[in-house]
Amino acid sequence: MNQEDCAPEEAYEAGSATEDDSEATRRDAGEAESSRASRGWWDRNADEYQSEHGAFLGDDRFVWGPEGLDEAEAALLGPAASLKGKDVLEIGAGAAQCSRWLAAQGARPVALDLSHRQLQHALRIGGSDVPAARLIEADAGRLPFRDASFDLACSAYGAVPFVADPVNVMREVRRVLRPGGRWVFSVTHPVRWAFPDEPGPEGLSVAASYFDRTPYVEQDEQGRAVYVEHHRTIGDRVRDVVAGGFRLVDLVEPEWPAWNSQEWGGWSPLRGNLIPGTAIFVCERD
Repeated sequence: MNQEDCAPEEAYEAGSATEDDSEATRRDAGEAESSRASRGWWDRNADEYQSEHGAFLGDDRFVWGPEGLDEAEAALLGPAASLKGKDVLEIGAGAAQCSRWLAAQGARPVALDLSHRQLQHALRIGGSDVPAARLIEADAGRLPFRDASFDLACSAYGAVPFVADPVNVMREVRRVLRPGGRWVFSVTHPVRWAFPDEPGPEGLSVAASYFDRTPYVEQDEQGRAVYVEHHRTIGDRVRDVVAGGFRLVDLVEPEWPAWNSQEWGGWSPLRGNLIPGTAIFVCERD
C-alpha cells in the first residue's frame, strides 16, 4: 500500500476533535482543496506512517490493503513472470514498496506520489541491494507523461479515495496506458462509510448513511482542510471506471486471513471476518 496507502478510515462523527486538534466534519471539498490537503497531510505524517506500518509493508512487497493480500499471490496485474519488461505506473506510491517489488520481477516501474516527504522515504529505503524505481512527484489528476507510455497502472490505496474528481483520474490513467493495458486500484470498501472507524465491537453497528456522499474533512481553526477523503458507493465506483474509458473485469473483496492478527485503524480481525474492508477494481483499457 502506498502514497495515501491505507489512510485513516473515515471517522464520520462530524464536529469531533482529532488528535491534532483539527475538527472533523462532513462538507463539500473541491479538487484544489482536496489536493492541497492531501499533499500537506502526507508530508506531515509520512515519518510516523512509515515508522508504524513499514514492517508490515516491507521494503519491496506489493500489498493491496490491510488484509495483507499480496500481489505475488493475487496476480491481479497478471502472472509475475509476465511483468518482465513491462512499463508500469504506480499512482500514490508512498515509499514505493510496490514499485520495488515490480522492479524485482523485471518490470520498469515509475512511482508517482503527491507527497515530497513520502518520496524521500522511497529514497531512504532504496539502495544498491533493492531494485530501483523511477520517482516522480506529481498529482494523479495531471499525469506528466505522454499518451500510451505504460503497459500497466496500479494504485494500492493511493490517490483515488482522496480526489474530488475520480473520473478525471481514470481518464488520465487511460490516456497514459497503451491499448489493452490493465489498471488495478484498491480503496476502502465503500460499505465501511456506514460504520464508525473502530476496530472493536463498537465498529459493527451502522452509524451513518451509506448513500451520503458528503466528503469527510478535517479542518483547522480557520476552516482550511488538512485532510479530505471522498466517499463513492460501489455503483459510483463502477460508473467512474466506465466513464473513464475502462472495462471492469473483476471486483475483489479480500477476506481477512487467519494469519493476520494486526489492527490497523478501523481494520481488525473482528471486523474483517464480518464485513469487507477493501475493494480492488481490476480494469482494462480497450
